[in-house]
Amino acid sequence: MGRSFENRKASIFKTAGQKSKLYSRYGKQLYVVAKNGVPDPDSNPALRNMIERAKRDQVPAHVIEKAIEKAKGVGGEDFQPVRYEGYGPGGCAVIVDCLTDNNNRTITDVRNCFTKTGSKLGPTGSVAHSFDHLAIFSFKGDDGDAVLEAMLNADVDVDDVEAKDGYVTLFAPVGEFFKAKTALLEAFPELELEVQEITFHPQAYKELSTDDGPMMEKFLAMLNDCDDVQEVYHNAILPT
Repeated sequence: MGRSFENRKASIFKTAGQKSKLYSRYGKQLYVVAKNGVPDPDSNPALRNMIERAKRDQVPAHVIEKAIEKAKGVGGEDFQPVRYEGYGPGGCAVIVDCLTDNNNRTITDVRNCFTKTGSKLGPTGSVAHSFDHLAIFSFKGDDGDAVLEAMLNADVDVDDVEAKDGYVTLFAPVGEFFKAKTALLEAFPELELEVQEITFHPQAYKELSTDDGPMMEKFLAMLNDCDDVQEVYHNAILPT
């Protein structure tokens, strides 16, 4: 495993337009989490965690509040999660997670991204086996043994703990997300989690050629422009 997943998650939300997309995505995710549970972060751990992530990514308070207030209303939009899998430029494995209220629109948009970059959209399960679905926490530190001991004391299942480059990264089963987070914060009250997410972590990486690298960047940019796309996971290492 390792922190390479962080190194590959370059921030693409820098311009005003890109920030707007980021806010829109968080607004949709917050709305869905609040609508499907309780629109109160004190009673909804998933919503509380999503709010923390949004704040860390500098999403304005009014965007967060608007999404939660919208979820309190009767009726509203009905967003459903949809996942697509396939192979990107150079044959790298790709998973695309979406939230949509129109499946036909979403599949058309996503398929267009694959088609225009020489990529191949596959059936469900075609590449998911190449990833581990994990809860990941990363924070500044160097004592991985202390973190592992804290998890064992709290009876939290752990896949791996890695201390590298001034950071400790904890990998745990998805079902242990909230239990692991609680154990971390109780054992280390001053801890600031820089990464706290459920993600697809590649089991192996694929280095792209200098020809495929630019096409992969185009592919990711096109997916980012799709309103319904929420997350993109891949195992590509782009050439430097």
